[in-house]
Amino acid sequence: MFGKSEDREDYQAIARPVGGMARDLPDRFFIDYHAHVRGQLIYAYAGSILVTADGGSWVVPPQRAVWVPPGVRHCMQAVGKIEMRTLYFAPQRTPLDASNCCVVSISPLLRELIAAIVAMPVDYDEQGRDGLVVELLYREVKPLQIEPLHLPMPADERIARICRWIIANPAEETSLESWSKVVGASERTIIRLFPDQTGMTFTRWRQQARLLAAVQMLAENRSVTEIASVLGYDSPSAFSAMFRKSLGRSPSEFFRVMPE
Repeated sequence: MFGKSEDREDYQAIARPVGGMARDLPDRFFIDYHAHVRGQLIYAYAGSILVTADGGSWVVPPQRAVWVPPGVRHCMQAVGKIEMRTLYFAPQRTPLDASNCCVVSISPLLRELIAAIVAMPVDYDEQGRDGLVVELLYREVKPLQIEPLHLPMPADERIARICRWIIANPAEETSLESWSKVVGASERTIIRLFPDQTGMTFTRWRQQARLLAAVQMLAENRSVTEIASVLGYDSPSAFSAMFRKSLGRSPSEFFRVMPE
């Protein structure tokens, strides 16, 4: 479609500050852990991408992108059929913090700038129109102050064990008393470690895990009724109310690209 390489390695040593790559992926396609010399802005026009790095996991719907700094190991999984558009930024000129992953809001203008850069030749004219488009892009890439689709992962293995189980079983209601016997830590220790390790209480972290699971299922076109049942909510309306409170949109609105 674009006549450009779909191999990420071909964009790491280019002579321009930004290179844009288009790649369409089937549902459940998995890209294993890897790192780039360049920083990466990961975005999908359609579907959703689950990005995981050492600092946690992010779900990327069409209104959001994830910034992965140079050298940060990460993996990705397609949720639904996706049209991925990736920008690679030279490490000496990154648009965002060069040490931490973060979520980026995709405005209509930024969406069009990404499309324009992906369509450019790798050796675009820096002094012409393409160079001006790139400069405008740098001004438009801004981090969100709130990251509602971020699931931070703990370093402590006892807490990480609980988190891995919740991710695999998001409807699970195992009590802290039960978890204390499984992981060999007191309830008080678990309660203390969750905020220390993740910035969230145990209850808040579990709800966040369910929220990410919900977004992934929505990307698979599963119904609100089915998702509410899978996640253990009493009714579809209870699930929808939680979803809207957390993300500001109903489940049916979430994957619509809206003006910002």
